[in-house]
Amino acid sequence: MNIINEMESNVRSYCRTFTDTFNRAKGSQLFTEKGTEFIDFFSGAGALNYGHNNDFLKQKIIDYVSSDGIIHGLDMFTMAKGEFLQTFSEIILTPRNLNYKVQFCGPTGTNAVEAALKLARKEKNRNNVFAFMGAFHGMSLGSLAATSSISKRNGAGQPLQNVTFMPFPYGFFETFDSIEYIESVLIDDHSGIDKPAAIIVETTQAEGGVVVAPTEWLVRLRELCDRFDILLICDDIQVGCYRTGTFFSFERAAIVPDMVILSKSISGYGLPMSLLLMKPELDIWKPAEHNGTFRGNQLAFVGAKAALEFSKLINIEVELRNKENYIKDFLHMHIAPIDKNIKIRGIGLIWGIDLSKVCVPGLANKLINKCYDLGLIIETSGRNDSVVKILPPLTIEMDLLATGCSIIRKGLLSALID
Repeated sequence: MNIINEMESNVRSYCRTFTDTFNRAKGSQLFTEKGTEFIDFFSGAGALNYGHNNDFLKQKIIDYVSSDGIIHGLDMFTMAKGEFLQTFSEIILTPRNLNYKVQFCGPTGTNAVEAALKLARKEKNRNNVFAFMGAFHGMSLGSLAATSSISKRNGAGQPLQNVTFMPFPYGFFETFDSIEYIESVLIDDHSGIDKPAAIIVETTQAEGGVVVAPTEWLVRLRELCDRFDILLICDDIQVGCYRTGTFFSFERAAIVPDMVILSKSISGYGLPMSLLLMKPELDIWKPAEHNGTFRGNQLAFVGAKAALEFSKLINIEVELRNKENYIKDFLHMHIAPIDKNIKIRGIGLIWGIDLSKVCVPGLANKLINKCYDLGLIIETSGRNDSVVKILPPLTIEMDLLATGCSIIRKGLLSALID
C-alpha cells in the first residue's frame, strides 16, 4: 500500500514478508482486500491463541461496549477488572493451588518484563540478573538487556548492563550440564560474576528457535534458585495461555516460579494487555512505583475473562492434545525424511522446523516465501532465522491444520530445488 510505504517508519517488518493488504480475518484465516485467503500459522506472533474474531469473545466485547462500560480506567476499581480477577482465580489459579498477586502493567509484554526485573532487584537488593542464550524478553532497555539477539541489542544505542547470559540446553550445550555450570559460577568467589537477584527463563524459547527445555532441567533450575536465594521468573508471554498444552508452560515440570509474566494471548482477542504474577511476599511495591496510563485496558479484561470461560467451555487441553499429536506425527513422517539434517522440535501447538544444517543458504526464508505464495502465513525464528516456526491458533480446524502442514511440505520441496 503506497501510503504506508511512504509514511510508515523503516522499522516496519512483517509487511515486508506478507506484502498483501489485509482487511478481514476469521478463525484461522486472513483475507486480503482482493479476497485472497490465507491460512494463519502465525497467530499475531502468539497473540491470537483463540483465533481471529472468536465469536464467543467478540460478543462479550460488543455487549460491554454497547452498555457504555468503562473503556479507560487506569488502575481504578472497575467491574471489568474485578470480574477478570475472579474468573482468573477460579479457573486458573485455585485449581492449580497457585497463590499469586496480580500486577497489571502497560499494554505490552516488555513492560511486564521491566516490572519483574525491577521488582526482583528491589526485593533482593542486587543488580545482576541471569538470562539465557537464545532468550527473547522484549525491546525496551531493561528487557532488551535480557534478550540475547545481537541484532536486536545493537538497536539500543547504549550499553546493556546488569545481565549475565547462561547456556540454555541447546546446540553445543544440549549435553552440557548448564545447571551445574551456573552453580559453579555462584559458588566460585573468583568467577567474576555477581550473584543475581533473579533468573529469567522461557521454558520453551520461541524466538530462540522453538527450543523446549527438558523437564528435569526446569526442576533443577527451580531447586538451584531456592538454594541460592534467587528469584525464578518465568516469561510465559508467547508460550503461556495453553500454547504448550497447559495454561502455564511450567506445569509439566510441577514447579512454581516466584514470578510469571503473561501478555500476548492473555487478553484473548488480541487486545493490548500484560500482567505480572508474583508470590504475595514479593509485593513490596509502593503505590504507583511502577505504573502506566494503559495498565487498565478494560476491553482486554473483558476479552481475557471471556477467553478463560471459552477455554473451559470447549475443554481446550483435550482438543490441543489431538492437534499436537497430528502436527508432531506429520513433521516427523513427512518433513524430517526430506533431508537427514532437518531437526524437528516442539510442544503443544508451537513447533519448529530447524533447517540450519541443510546445505541450502537462506532455506527457511525461501520456505516461508513459498508458503506465502501457496496461501500460508508462517514466520522464521532462531539463529540466522533458520527455524520455521509453526504457531497456529489453538482453535484451528483440523482440515485447515492439515492443509497448512501440506503447504509446508510442498513449499519445502519447491524451495530445495530452486
